[in-house]
Amino acid sequence: MTMHNPPHPGEFIRAVYLEPHGITGRTLAGKLGVSPSTLNRVLKGTSGISSEMALRLSKTLGRSPESWMAMQDQYELWQARRTIDLDTVEKIEFDAA
Repeated sequence: MTMHNPPHPGEFIRAVYLEPHGITGRTLAGKLGVSPSTLNRVLKGTSGISSEMALRLSKTLGRSPESWMAMQDQYELWQARRTIDLDTVEKIEFDAA
């Protein structure tokens, strides 16, 4: 199912985990075993969730790694749909075998 304007995973992390629980990005970065600058890029939405980060987030915050990756995929696909012009892309018709 396509989500309408899904949040970047960093926005989700801030809204669901950090802000309500008073956890800082620096604290979360330490728990994840990444540098604060690495996590900060995710939280700001300038970097996406890699498979490695998905595994780390899963262990630290919960949710499955697959759900973290799916959230990133939904966000990226939504962004691409808003910006990519497919008018010149052509479909190939394959013969039925």
